[in-house]
Amino acid sequence: MPEAIGAGPLAIILIEDEAAIRETLQHHLELGFRHILALSPEPIILPEDGAGRITNLGWDTRQPAAHLEAVNAVIGAVPVGTWLYYCFNAEFLFFPFCEHRRIGEMLAFHGEERRDAMLSYVIDLYTPDLERCPDSVDLQEPMFDRTGYYALGLSGPDGRPLDRQLAFHGGLRWRFEEHLPADRRRIDRIALFRARKGLTIGADHHFNIPEYNTYSCPWHHNPTSAIASFRVAKALATNPGSRDSIRSFTWRNSHRFDWSAQQFMDLGLMEPGQWF
Repeated sequence: MPEAIGAGPLAIILIEDEAAIRETLQHHLELGFRHILALSPEPIILPEDGAGRITNLGWDTRQPAAHLEAVNAVIGAVPVGTWLYYCFNAEFLFFPFCEHRRIGEMLAFHGEERRDAMLSYVIDLYTPDLERCPDSVDLQEPMFDRTGYYALGLSGPDGRPLDRQLAFHGGLRWRFEEHLPADRRRIDRIALFRARKGLTIGADHHFNIPEYNTYSCPWHHNPTSAIASFRVAKALATNPGSRDSIRSFTWRNSHRFDWSAQQFMDLGLMEPGQWF
């Protein structure tokens, strides 16, 4: 394994189609990831300034739960303690103050708070004009829901509430839930985490170690991140089962996204915790 990959933080980006591939890779390069693994069914053209920092690997990203085997394979291959991140194309990570701070700085701080994972909220982006952007991937005028988010408690097999674990809902998955199976309506994802011996991720994006699935430590709030994602809008706008019944994604609580972490923090969609 190349030294840069083992050092981390390492991003795993699963490329499902042609939407915003270059922009997705470029965004995560600029955040400061040491290396990016771009997984795709066919070879892709890499950004020129990504030379040496992006490795394109063949992977069937269109299979159900394509992230499962891929992420687990990387967990098993990197040194214990390596920070990992995963997302899909047309998804863009934001963390508190990311316009001025690097991902490595933030994760070093998070680790000092004795946290090995960070909760991410997947915030749906969509176009205000499906005629102009039929697949709803609109990088110039993206919209998102500024309200309509909520959390429900989670219980374990014994029926008792799980400690510091919640199911988060909202966005297009909530407004168009009739087009989504029940197990795909949550917007929480543990997208940033440290590799650990025996750690595995499941199809529901949760880990087999309960503490990894918590939103904060017991003693104070920790930073959280957000993933601005066109993935659900793209699926709803193009899948035969939903595209003919959706004329627009906008509603009274749609708001223009300005591509800043501060906007998510101002609306309570991201928590800075003690990080500044």
